[in-house]
Amino acid sequence: MMTFRPAPGGLSVLCLGAHPDDIEIGCGGLLLTLAHRPVTTVSAVVLSGTPERRAEAEAALPSFVPGASVQVLDLPDGRMPGRWEDVKLALQELASVHSPDLILAPRVDDAHQDHRLLGQLAATSWRSAVVLHYEIPKWDADLTPPTHYVPLSEEQARRKVALLHRGYPSQHGRDWWDEELFLGVMRLRGVECRSRYAEAFHSHKVLLDLGPDES
Repeated sequence: MMTFRPAPGGLSVLCLGAHPDDIEIGCGGLLLTLAHRPVTTVSAVVLSGTPERRAEAEAALPSFVPGASVQVLDLPDGRMPGRWEDVKLALQELASVHSPDLILAPRVDDAHQDHRLLGQLAATSWRSAVVLHYEIPKWDADLTPPTHYVPLSEEQARRKVALLHRGYPSQHGRDWWDEELFLGVMRLRGVECRSRYAEAFHSHKVLLDLGPDES
């Protein structure tokens, strides 16, 4: 297994979510890891959300990464493929002002239509950034073997779960929203990369710049 470590210095990250809580469920552990880097700028754009959910999203992400900014748009939950042009335009406008080093977005084959569309358009809107597609467990049973892993300590994994519970009280009544699910997925991905816990990502195209031959 090869290990990739970003160069020291500033790192700009843009997180994309179709709904409030997508980002934190999919890559909250990675964000906790990035928060310890000396210079990390994190911005997030969420495509939909009721006023209650909007307020949750705006408060939740900065608890993972202090100083993170969150913008919530007004696209329709569950019907984004029918608004393809509006989603594409929103991402193009974002791309005109955001040139991040790393994009975090839903999987391109996610069973949820909103997630899937956002994941597909993210890679075409930012062609020069590394795009990692996060996974979200759900009733549809759509998890597939990932390509990239971020190992997490037990402290990080449990902090992620605690921040999810604190940040999204509106979701506590859902039958899938519990500590066992969130920790279970991270434990499974940890086994796959020889770590206690981990988050996993998908990427279908990565450029490895190995530099000039110094020999």
